[in-house]
Amino acid sequence: MVTLQTAESALKNVYLGVVANQLNVNANPLLAKIKKSSKDVWGKEVRKLAPFGINGGIGAGSETDALPISSGNGYVQFVADLKNLYGKIEISDKAVRASANNVGAFVNLLSDEMEGLVKASSFNLGRMLYGDGSGKLAVVTSVASKVVSCDKVNNLIEGMLVDVYSSAGKKNGSPIKIVYVDRVNKTFTYTAGSEITIAKDDVLYVQGSKDFEISGLGKIFDDSASTIYGVSKSEYPWLKPYQSTAETEISDILIQQAIDFLDMNTDSQINFITCSSAVRRAYQEYLGAYRRNIDITELEGGFKTITHNGIPVVADRFVDEDTMYLLNTNDFTLHELCDWQWLEGEDGRILKQNQGFPTYSATLVKYAELICDKPCGQAKISGIKSTVTNPFKSNVTVNSAEA
Repeated sequence: MVTLQTAESALKNVYLGVVANQLNVNANPLLAKIKKSSKDVWGKEVRKLAPFGINGGIGAGSETDALPISSGNGYVQFVADLKNLYGKIEISDKAVRASANNVGAFVNLLSDEMEGLVKASSFNLGRMLYGDGSGKLAVVTSVASKVVSCDKVNNLIEGMLVDVYSSAGKKNGSPIKIVYVDRVNKTFTYTAGSEITIAKDDVLYVQGSKDFEISGLGKIFDDSASTIYGVSKSEYPWLKPYQSTAETEISDILIQQAIDFLDMNTDSQINFITCSSAVRRAYQEYLGAYRRNIDITELEGGFKTITHNGIPVVADRFVDEDTMYLLNTNDFTLHELCDWQWLEGEDGRILKQNQGFPTYSATLVKYAELICDKPCGQAKISGIKSTVTNPFKSNVTVNSAEA
């Protein structure tokens, strides 16, 4: 007979390992390339020594001159708080009782819940990798009833709960629930538990997550920030990465120029290129125009992609439309207190009744932060022009009615 104890045992012993592997390897191609480590985690913080420059104790001289003066390696200490990442599932008491005598129905029930959890967690983890840690999703450009236009919608998805902020702070009525995203016209429709007035220039954040997400690529390439990982950029200018506003079409020369700069000036070996699908299509068009073979490689997690001189070029929905990143993933580490675990009560239970409701919930948790040891060894090219900015807009009809 299926009971809550049976469900807990399945969540702990069957699903946890599978879910952890899917989130660590299959969630996103970039995440799969980043190493995970519990080293350098001290309490609630990551404290890591990052080397820069070379040992200065070298020189040449005559056989009677004094030996070179010793000068050790240069180090700065990166300090960052571990971020709290959560994923929650919910099962009704009625559903558990209905499947009590049907193991197959019970397995389907748990599998559906875990599949939904993995999908939602994969989306948010992938989004965070390219964010700046603030949880910012988009900026409102105009509003017509409950149809909201944004500067971009690649960070939005149906079912997401979103807080709305004005310059005065979080608005009453947050969070709202996104029920439909029109990805062609960059709009979404929503429902709210109470009345809320959304206006131009309002900013959208994941519910309760403002300034609590992991520090992704947006943090590294944020020119407006004076520090990174607690270290001053003005005091240590080598922290600043390579950035170029191309304002030109994609080409091998444009890519190689950034790779060569990093190789010659920072001794960084680029092994991963990620861009928007629009930029990748433009690159494929460029290769086809010059009748070049398009090489395909398979990455960890089963992802297949084209390459530039053997370096994978991966399209990711969370990269801005005109942007390409060139990364040395060996410089990145996801520091974690532990791998994904179920949040347990004092009694060791992971399925707990929601107070006042006939439902049970379980929460998956991970405490982690993403650190790049050498920000200056990474590159971002923006302003890349595409001959086809939106190939779908002319031949696809999208139902934009409110859901």
